[in-house]
Amino acid sequence: MTATADLYDEHGEALASLALQLRDFGGVRAFSGPVRTVRCHEDNALVKAVTQTPGEGAVLVVDGGGSLRSALMGDLIAAAAVENGWAGVIIHGAIRDSVAIGSLALGVKALGTNPRKSAKTGAGVLDEPVEIGGVLFRPGAMVHADEDGVLVER
Repeated sequence: MTATADLYDEHGEALASLALQLRDFGGVRAFSGPVRTVRCHEDNALVKAVTQTPGEGAVLVVDGGGSLRSALMGDLIAAAAVENGWAGVIIHGAIRDSVAIGSLALGVKALGTNPRKSAKTGAGVLDEPVEIGGVLFRPGAMVHADEDGVLVER
């Protein structure tokens, strides 16, 4: 994969750069693919449901509103994402089971960790544009992530 810095040098303002400082948790540090989105708040039922479907190399962008009060993904959901062919998950919120997730062949970026489980009511929205840190993530747009950050097609 081409480094995000090189991609930005090549494409400039055609790419939006996420200034929000996410941490790397997955066993894969550089990943890219078409965006799929989930918007949810302290409820990971939709995240679980989506990662159990064929990912076909996509990156799931989860807008958890920046909440760190509970985790939106743990090791079981991450393992399902690997099994179903997802390239990565970018979470504007928290994860748990970070050590186990670090051993998986999956790109995972999130704000931080919290061992607390989230609700499981299914509240949320799937595959609609989400805005995180002033950057719009549209379903189908290409997203690129590595240790330097996250870029998405405008």
